Amino acid sequence: MTTLRLLLNVNEVAEILRVNKGSVYALIHSGRLSAIKFGTYKVPAFEVENFLHKYSGCDLTDLNNIKTLN
Repeated sequence: MTTLRLLLNVNEVAEILRVNKGSVYALIHSGRLSAIKFGTYKVPAFEVENFLHKYSGCDLTDLNNIKTLN
C-alpha cells in the first residue's frame, strides 16, 4: 500500500529538485517556495508541484534576478 506524503522535509524537496538543502532553504526564505514550520521546515507536496509549474523555463541561479531561459 502506497501512502501519499502531504508534507516533505527539506531533504526530500532537495532530492526532488536535485539541488542541495541550502538551495531549498534559500527558496523558502526568498518566498519562492511556501513552507510550514513544525520545529523544522515542511513543504506541502502541492507547493513543490506549483513551484515547478511556475518556474518552468526559468534560470533560478540568482534568486534576486530570475531570468527566462531562451
